[in-house]
Amino acid sequence: MKKPPKLTKAPLAPGIEVKTSLIDGKGCFATAPFKKGRKIAEYVGEKISRREIARRLKGRRRIHICGINSYWAIDGRDTGNGTQYINHSCQPNCFVRIMHEHIIFFAKRDIAPGEEILLDYEESYHTDKKLCQCGAPNCRGKINK
Repeated sequence: MKKPPKLTKAPLAPGIEVKTSLIDGKGCFATAPFKKGRKIAEYVGEKISRREIARRLKGRRRIHICGINSYWAIDGRDTGNGTQYINHSCQPNCFVRIMHEHIIFFAKRDIAPGEEILLDYEESYHTDKKLCQCGAPNCRGKINK
C-alpha cells in the first residue's frame, strides 16, 4: 500500500514573522511596510474536504483552517507560511479575498513593520460562542458575527 506524500512546512511569506501576540498565542507580524490595498500574502497549507474539516475540528482549541468554499478549505496548521497565525480583531488592518481557490490577504490600511496583522474573521469554524479577546474599542465580544 502506497503511503501518502509527506507534507512539508512552507517558508514564511516575505514581509512577515511569527511571534507572541498580546491577543492570543502566536501572531503574524509585519517585517516590511504594506501599503493600503496591497497584497500581504497567500494563506497556504493542505487543501482538505468538508468531511476532513469536520474530522479535524473535533477537540481542537486552536483552529488554522480557512474555508475556500462550501466544500474545500486550507489547513495551515502543519504546512502554513506564517499566515495561519493571523489573529482575529474587531478592528482589523487586513481583509481577505478568495480568488480562483487562493486565499489572499490584503492591507486594509497602511501597515508598518512591527504591527500585528489582524483580520476580522466574521465567519469561522469557531463556535458562535467563542469570545473575542482583541481589546478593540469596538469589540463585539465574540469572533463570529
